[in-house]
Amino acid sequence: MAVAVSKKSGMTLFSGSNTLDSHRVRMVLAEKGLQSDIIEVDRQESPEDLLEVNPYNTVPTLVDRNLVVYHARIIMEYLDERFPHPPLLPVYPVSRAQFRLMMHRIEKDWYSLVEVIQSGTPKAAEKARAELTESLIGMAPLFSQTPFLMSDEFSMIDCTVAPLLWRLPEYGIELPKTAKAIHAYCERIFERKGFRESLTDTEIELRLGSE
Repeated sequence: MAVAVSKKSGMTLFSGSNTLDSHRVRMVLAEKGLQSDIIEVDRQESPEDLLEVNPYNTVPTLVDRNLVVYHARIIMEYLDERFPHPPLLPVYPVSRAQFRLMMHRIEKDWYSLVEVIQSGTPKAAEKARAELTESLIGMAPLFSQTPFLMSDEFSMIDCTVAPLLWRLPEYGIELPKTAKAIHAYCERIFERKGFRESLTDTEIELRLGSE
């Protein structure tokens, strides 16, 4: 197995250049200040190294010395446990469960609609686009209650929702001005050093093309 590994961390991340799951893992790495060798993977032509370490041939896939971890949420929680500072999940079990439920809800309710927008029929995509817009607007009050989503501190929930909000122009979604809590949240998150460092060139172009 020939995998290029960063001497500083011993970690390699196989990552898509523009996928929600890869982006949120890169956010965790950036927020924790972790150095890793990031290998961008083309969906149409995955490197042999990836198939050798991950039987599902999916991204993101993290190689940490002799350990291989795949599935975005498993990678994120592994990184948070292995490198606990700054913590991205609460210490107390009840709060951790609430955070995990919120991430699950974002994945089931919002990420699933993104999949339809990107790969469904035009009619199905338009319906999913309307549902996602309506759902986001309905959740707007939650974004105003604390500086970060459900917390006074940046967390793994923010790593899950921010990549989706960054891509709204790509999905053909423009939130109304009445959703000012979400707009303000986006301004705060998108200016974070960790968020800026997590972006690939492809992801930067998503916003440049919409401005």
